[in-house]
Amino acid sequence: MLLSYCTNVHPAEDLDGVIRQLHEYSGPIRRTAGLDTLGVGLWLPAELAAQLAGSAEDRAALHDVLSAEGLQLHTINAFPFGGFHNEVVKLEVYKPTWAERERLDYTLDCAEVLAALLPEDTAGSISTLPLAWREPWTRQDDDDATAAFAELSSRLRDLRERTGRTVRVAVEPEPGCVLDTVADVVGWLGDRIHRGIDPEFIGLCVDTCHLAVSFADPADAVKEIDAAGLRVVKVQASAALHVTDPSDPAAREALEGFVEPRYLHQVRELQPTGVLAADDLPEALTDLPGENAWRVHFHVPLHHVPSAPLRTTVDVLVRTVAEVGQLPYGPEVHLDIETYTWSVLPGASVGIADGIAAEIAWAGSNLSPTQPSLQNC
Repeated sequence: MLLSYCTNVHPAEDLDGVIRQLHEYSGPIRRTAGLDTLGVGLWLPAELAAQLAGSAEDRAALHDVLSAEGLQLHTINAFPFGGFHNEVVKLEVYKPTWAERERLDYTLDCAEVLAALLPEDTAGSISTLPLAWREPWTRQDDDDATAAFAELSSRLRDLRERTGRTVRVAVEPEPGCVLDTVADVVGWLGDRIHRGIDPEFIGLCVDTCHLAVSFADPADAVKEIDAAGLRVVKVQASAALHVTDPSDPAAREALEGFVEPRYLHQVRELQPTGVLAADDLPEALTDLPGENAWRVHFHVPLHHVPSAPLRTTVDVLVRTVAEVGQLPYGPEVHLDIETYTWSVLPGASVGIADGIAAEIAWAGSNLSPTQPSLQNC
């Protein structure tokens, strides 16, 4: 599996900013990790993606920086459209939706950039949002999104014929969205193959924090994707918070340290009859009964061990990667570390570069036990 880390952790909205982050963070992370080459999963805001798609000169400048810093690009995170480091992001990260033309255009721009910068004989992947936040979402929105993915399939097929490069788009289920779970994405895509959505080019991104929050079993989720004739295109290596007893005063006090204003931190409580939901951590602390275990959508560094009674769901990550590794195309799946929360992580005692290097080292030691050929780039 090709291992990378996602650069959406670094604030940059223009080409100069992206080049600067590659020099100031990505290159030093590679050197700290002791790697000859490091994969980066770029985040390109929409305006920059359009600029790069239209300028061979700008793409060449980005290519030169990647090469000079010993970095390799095979995946792009096209979930956030822009402003991912604004003071308040929350629900804005789900805009524009897949019912709006801007989302398709952005994704196509990212595909052009990725096809131009991919290493030889390597397919590319682009992760994207699961249509929209769950409301408002109408039948017309759904039809428009279906048409957009059908056009995307056709355009990605044309891209391969024109460039010889395969780029796939991976729909990433997230709690609270129209496509909340892996099962939701499998059902939605599977029901629309006859309407022009091509599973050769459109598949799934399994974010293991989101998977854990939904309390899904990794083996069952991967088997469901495979049985539907769909493809795991990308795994976002991430860990959620797990709280065994949310009624414990010590647990609640610890959780309050993770309340912050920038990002949405959905919470799920596992009940014998199903899963209870809260759209953000403050709401959960007020409204959920706290009778059973909670999972919190807060991307915790992979190697980080929070203070008891909190813990993380890295076991879900390890099991997911092992299951994906069993698929016939398992070594082709992209594995992208996505801990974008360093700037809001309570009690962080190391810098971002050292912290991400430690995550990369942890991944190399702990992931894909059935795939010993796990690569660092």
